[in-house]
Amino acid sequence: MLAGIPAAFAQQSGESGGLETVVVTAQKRSEDLQKVPMNVQALNSEKLEALHATDFTDFAKYLPSVEYTVGGAGGGNGGPGFANISMRGVDSGNDGNHSGPLPTVGVYLDEQPITTIGGTLDVPTYDVARVEALSGPQGTLYGASSEAGTIRIITNKPDPSQFEASYNVQGNSVDHGGFGYTLDGMINEPIADNIAIRIVAWDEHDAGYIDNVPGVRNYAAASAALGAPITINNNALVKSNFNTVDKMGARAALGIELNNNWTITPSFMAQEEKTDGLFAYDPSVGYLQVHQYYPDYVHDNWYQAALTVQGKIGDLDLVYAGGYMNRNIHAESDYTDYTFWYDKLGGYYFTDNSGNPVDSSQYILEGDRFTKLSNELRISSPSSDRFHWVVGGFQERQSHFILQDYKINALGSDFWVTGWPNTIWLTDQERVDNDLAAFGEASFEIVHGLTLTGGIRFFSADNSLKGFFGFNSTVSSHTGEVNCFAPASVDNGPCTDLNKSVKDSGETHKVNLTWQIDDDRMVYATYSTGFRPGGINRYGSLPPYLPDTLTNYEIGWKTSWDDAHFRFNGDFYLEDWRDFQFAFLGINSLTQITNAGQAQVKGVESDIEWLIGEHFTLTGAGAYNDARLTQVYCGDLTASGAPDTTCPNALFPYSPDSPKGTQLPITPRIKLNLTGRYEFSVDDFTPYLQSALVYQSSAWPDLRVQAPSPITGVDTPIRGLIGQIPGFATFDLSAGVSHDNWTAEISVQNLFDSHGQLYRYAQCTTQVCGNEPYVVPTRPRMIAISFGQKF
Repeated sequence: MLAGIPAAFAQQSGESGGLETVVVTAQKRSEDLQKVPMNVQALNSEKLEALHATDFTDFAKYLPSVEYTVGGAGGGNGGPGFANISMRGVDSGNDGNHSGPLPTVGVYLDEQPITTIGGTLDVPTYDVARVEALSGPQGTLYGASSEAGTIRIITNKPDPSQFEASYNVQGNSVDHGGFGYTLDGMINEPIADNIAIRIVAWDEHDAGYIDNVPGVRNYAAASAALGAPITINNNALVKSNFNTVDKMGARAALGIELNNNWTITPSFMAQEEKTDGLFAYDPSVGYLQVHQYYPDYVHDNWYQAALTVQGKIGDLDLVYAGGYMNRNIHAESDYTDYTFWYDKLGGYYFTDNSGNPVDSSQYILEGDRFTKLSNELRISSPSSDRFHWVVGGFQERQSHFILQDYKINALGSDFWVTGWPNTIWLTDQERVDNDLAAFGEASFEIVHGLTLTGGIRFFSADNSLKGFFGFNSTVSSHTGEVNCFAPASVDNGPCTDLNKSVKDSGETHKVNLTWQIDDDRMVYATYSTGFRPGGINRYGSLPPYLPDTLTNYEIGWKTSWDDAHFRFNGDFYLEDWRDFQFAFLGINSLTQITNAGQAQVKGVESDIEWLIGEHFTLTGAGAYNDARLTQVYCGDLTASGAPDTTCPNALFPYSPDSPKGTQLPITPRIKLNLTGRYEFSVDDFTPYLQSALVYQSSAWPDLRVQAPSPITGVDTPIRGLIGQIPGFATFDLSAGVSHDNWTAEISVQNLFDSHGQLYRYAQCTTQVCGNEPYVVPTRPRMIAISFGQKF
């Protein structure tokens, strides 16, 4: 690698002078990316640095099969740490609610899963070796939460052979907003010939760009009942650029080489992240503007302790990977949209103890505590053998303590949830998801270059949800205390009105046929399946939701041309998604989950890398996904709990929520990126110029085309209320120079200040609060200056 030049854009040493070899561990063994018979998008540390991809939302732009939603009623304020990920169009638009379905995409930090319901950990990418995105079902090697794909974040490991250190500082300014900075540092220190420690630390402040501007609200129904206006204002919270992010953290790993065959690597990572404000704007107020009447903030603290043991028993490789993660979230959210629109459309309001209507403005105090304990043991034979295999076992226990306290400051005590002053609604629950699995894959080279691979994973899942949710018995005769059957079982809830569990078991499969035509060209065909366990519907009248499955048929190719100066990879796929789980906000904005039926995804994904001449590198990737319902989704269930497919009917006299052929939400049909980098030498300096274009077409934020209103019972146009997510493009430009061990750079991200939209949502039931949709925007234009050194 040339000094100071990112390896992703440098020539590979050797006679060919071609593109570098990228090594990945997608199949849980180290392999050349071009020899792996699946679609794997890999961004190594140099590419991440060159693309200014410092966290998930940054690098997801360059993974064409990956999409995500943030914000909304599913949790969080739309900021980092709450991305709900999907791949290849396998997305029902569920809101990531704490009581909702498990994710369809697994996220791993090294060998340990870090997937959590409601949002993905905001893991910084400084000193990360690479990010791997594995498209399609990865059920045999990665399990239930990898139904549609897997994302792996691989960190650099301690190296006892040499001392290393680096740092990077950046200052930036955001249009329409404020100033930010990042400070990153790493040190790799050999302690002995066979022991080293690697420590990484970071401190970051992201500038805000959303303004909370002056506003007032009049509660019409309450005002009419009182005979005098009841209004609120947000004067005390008016602030410019109030959606800031501050995070600090560190990662430490100790590498111990016991001998030539055995290595132990304990590691620990922790981060404290504070976000203020809302990361969305209200179009009815103005671009990048909102009216918020109560504080919005999230304090997200987490740590993960992990242990990896690698060794050999004879010629067999053994790996043990164990991890424990603990995540604590404390937050407050403005919920006055719920108050305003239910008051306006339904005439709902609350009173004091004398029966007088009062300011019914709601806000939510939230507390979530996640723990995840996982253990995996696997043994593999040498990959050079004509017949080679890997077998293993996996165990995981996830727990999630959930506290959501819906407050009304002026509420009469007759309406309080027992023991909770000023609380109109309380969610105080504990969710536990247990998983056990045994898996294996085996490959046999039938003739030279032609290899058959088969895999299977046997699994069992045991998921439970217990605690309290709802009102007191004065407010509701069907939700909350009126349904309690036991004393409090979780935390300090008034009693227990929920204690349910569900068990699932089964297997996932994979069959792959690979033809290595020559050293530079490969074609393959794959049949694989993915699985997601069912779960609990806390809403009493709804049965548990069933497992859903994904069946994938795929044909792909990996090719290198012109002496490894040009690479062209891609695949076609057809995926059938059966009985897919769909979460939505129903009556009282309570999350409900049903199995919506059948869907199909037809798609193609491809990537190229081209070293043009000595100085210019062009890289690009794209995906096309046509994801549609293949069965009507009515919006109700039959008496047996199955999705109704015969609407309208006598029991459900409404039009279908989503007709057959409806496009699935969130995923655009087209997503692509193209990056060009030119670097050259002037004496001992290496200047470079880089541009990057990212484009995605339009998408819908909700599966439902329409749905009955909980207030009027009349069909309401869901997609008409929320609106479509329009297509957009962003363009980044950067220039820098490297010399010896340092690099200086100036960059402009979103150069033309594109007003792209990442997501649209309502703060409560769409048929009610959809009259006031919110938009999560792309970050406005940001100019940054950075300097870094490596020792």
